[in-house]
Parts: sequence; C-alpha cells; structure tokens
Amino acid sequence: MALLSVENVTKRYGKTVAVDDVTFEAQPGRILGLLGPNGAGKTSTIRMITYITVPDEGQILFEDRPVGPWSQEQMGYLPEERGLYKKLKVGEQLLYLAELKGLARSTAKERIRYWLDRFDATEWHDMKTEELSKGMQQKVQFIATILPEPRLVILDEPFSGLDPINSSLLKDIVLELKEDGRTILFASHRMEQVEQLCDDICLMSNGKIVLNGALRAIKKRFGKDSILMEFDGDDAFLDALEAEGTIRVTNRSLHRAELRLLDGTPGRRVLEAALAHVDDLYRFQLTEPPMSEIFVSVVGEDAREQLSTDGAPAVAAA
Repeated sequence: MALLSVENVTKRYGKTVAVDDVTFEAQPGRILGLLGPNGAGKTSTIRMITYITVPDEGQILFEDRPVGPWSQEQMGYLPEERGLYKKLKVGEQLLYLAELKGLARSTAKERIRYWLDRFDATEWHDMKTEELSKGMQQKVQFIATILPEPRLVILDEPFSGLDPINSSLLKDIVLELKEDGRTILFASHRMEQVEQLCDDICLMSNGKIVLNGALRAIKKRFGKDSILMEFDGDDAFLDALEAEGTIRVTNRSLHRAELRLLDGTPGRRVLEAALAHVDDLYRFQLTEPPMSEIFVSVVGEDAREQLSTDGAPAVAAA
C-alpha cells in the first residue's frame, strides 16, 4: 500500500495553474524522483504534500487519510531554500527542532550525538550556525530532517553545496533510510543522481505529469539506442557522424563519449567509424538512453537549452 497518494490535485495562483490534475504514489522502501524543469509545479506539489498549502481540487492522502497538521509530524522535509537560526549553536538548534517534532529531550540528545559523529562533525555541537560553511550547514539541516525518524522523507536538492566525499556519505545514508522502509521523495536537477538513487520517477512539465513509473521500466520503454564509448585517439569521427545526421553526441570528454543513434542508424555504423580512426577502443556499449535524453524526448528539444545552461546532463528543479 502506498504511504503517500496524490490524487487529481490542482493548484492555482490567480490565473496561473501551477499544478494540473496531478496523480502519483510513493511507496515504502522506495525512492521516488520528482523531477521537472523550472515552473513545472514540483515545489508547489511538495508544499501541498507537507500541508504548507492546500489543493484547490483533488486530495493528498497519507496512509489513506487527508494530510494535515497530524501528518506533518510524520514527515521530514529538507527544502531547497535552507533555513537555520544563524545565532543558535548547532546542538541547541537540533535539540529545539527535534522537540518541535515531539521527540523526547533525552532521545533527541542521543540521536544528535550519533548523527554528528556519523558526519564527523562532533566538534560543531557548540558552534553557531553562522560559523559554518554552506556545506556544513547543509549537513546540519539534513540531520534535523531525519532526527525524528520520519516515515516520509522529502529531500529537495539535498546534495547542493556538498563536496564529493560528503555527497557519497549522504547518498549512503539515503539508501540506508530506504532499506529501513522509509518512503523517500527525492527532488534533484542532477540526472546522474536520479539514476543512481531512484526506484521510480515522476516527471512534470507545465504543471502536468508527462512521465510516471518505475525507472527501469521507463528506460526499457525507450529502447537501446544510446552508445557509451571509451577510447584513445582522434575523436573527429564523432563530428563527421554528427554532421551527417546519424548520431547526436550527448556527453563528450577526452577519452569518453556518450551518443544517441538517430533515424534508425545501426550501432555497427558507429563501431566501424571508431575502429577506422581511434588508436584503441576499450569500451563500446549499446545502452538505454540516460534520463537527460529521455527528458528531452518527452518534454521537447526546447528543454535541451536548459540542460546545457546547467552545465551538466540535468534537469533544473522547479
């Protein structure tokens, strides 16, 4: 049974329809990626789930009951816009936020010590928030989100401001929460993170859902028309293939390229061109398209400019 059900929800702000008849579910022990370009309606949907705002039409159910103040106690929400009290010490702040969620003081103190130690941040306990870097504050707010052990964890751009080591640690903890049976709603503009973490995705555009379901099933539906290559040598053959309209290069570096086959071009055409020009070919793999390409296929080519603007194969969070 779904822990969270969003049923035919519509939200208007004046004449603007921010969310238009949206329906999806989030299951225990699974990570749902809620994705979409700017203005898609993602953040408006999250605010209704957390009962910050209410739908104009439709309903949102938590355990088959309409959400309300009672369900807020069961949720942990890490918003994209961070908010900590700058003058409070970290330990005091975490204790205050935990008690607001109904956690006993002794239990809260025990969990605060555990999570600060887990993030190698024990010495931050008596530091004021304003003394911490952006990444350090991010970790403190994540700890505040999961301290009460919420059944639904909502993470909006949780890796923002974190270096690779701390991003890896955070990813491990998110997967632990999933294994513990939590329901996780994960919003991110980084498609590689979505593919690494999410079991299900819900892609929104212009307030509507345009793609919804299990990630593996969705990728399989789009077929194997992408190629991943690793090689040494001249990569000018890629420019020639792209110029003749047989491929589109989606990601490229000195010794690696990802590309999409166009108009039914067989993979052999690319393989033959590569063997004729490169010094060594270490990897040639026909794969399902990455989520960034699926996003463009569904939303349209106009979205490609957003991807290039972000500087990575990613979708901007709403």
